[in-house]
Amino acid sequence: MRQVVVVIACLWSSVVCSHEMLPSHPVLRPSYVSGVLQTQMHLFNKRRDVEYYEIGVFDEDFEPVSFVTGYRVIRLQYLEQLKFDVYVLADDADRAEYICSRSKLRGNSANGAMVASRICSRFSEVSR
Repeated sequence: MRQVVVVIACLWSSVVCSHEMLPSHPVLRPSYVSGVLQTQMHLFNKRRDVEYYEIGVFDEDFEPVSFVTGYRVIRLQYLEQLKFDVYVLADDADRAEYICSRSKLRGNSANGAMVASRICSRFSEVSR
């Protein structure tokens, strides 16, 4: 029992930092291009050990959906933030379920990140 209490205390006191992507339920709205919908996302880096994040749009089975953004891979320093637009074809809007950001880890760095994080926002039903 004592070991369980020690493990719980260690886990309780440890801090886990990730990144943040808002809004949690983005809405796809018509863009300035006919047949294309857009939404604006906000990415915030809370991880000292990660500088790059990859953006993706997925269906309900997490299969990729075609999209366009100015930043497929985003470089963000610690505590830096960025707003960016994501564009999806109106024909693919019914398939698009999630927009996700995933931390990109350094493969050969001794001080690199050990845990990858993926944050997903689910498109609002209002947008479809």
